[in-house]
Amino acid sequence: MRLLLDTHTVLWFAMGDTALSAKARAHALDPASEVLVSHVTAWELAIKTGLGKLKLDRELPRWLERNVSGNGFSYLPIALAHTLAVARLPHHHGDPFDRLLIAQCEIERLTLVSRDPSFDAYGIKRVW
Repeated sequence: MRLLLDTHTVLWFAMGDTALSAKARAHALDPASEVLVSHVTAWELAIKTGLGKLKLDRELPRWLERNVSGNGFSYLPIALAHTLAVARLPHHHGDPFDRLLIAQCEIERLTLVSRDPSFDAYGIKRVW
């Protein structure tokens, strides 16, 4: 399965937080899964840490290296096609980070790992 992790999923996975569902954790740990973290997630984390809304146990570049690359996950760059696809999405969800994740899932045929049921209105695959 090709998975794209939502931002909260990346955080909870890294912290070992029990808020992450057992099913989501199992999918992320499955050797048969290709697990991706979008550059939009890194951007969101950068904004939140820069504003002081999120505290990490180390500087963001080192945190990402440890918790993305260190877990064998790969990055999904933001492509022009992803950004353009956001314009044609219905407005079920207003968060710009989430809307870009939706577009990436549509274009790249990915399953989103997120607890947020509002993604379901877009017809993308979601596991939790």
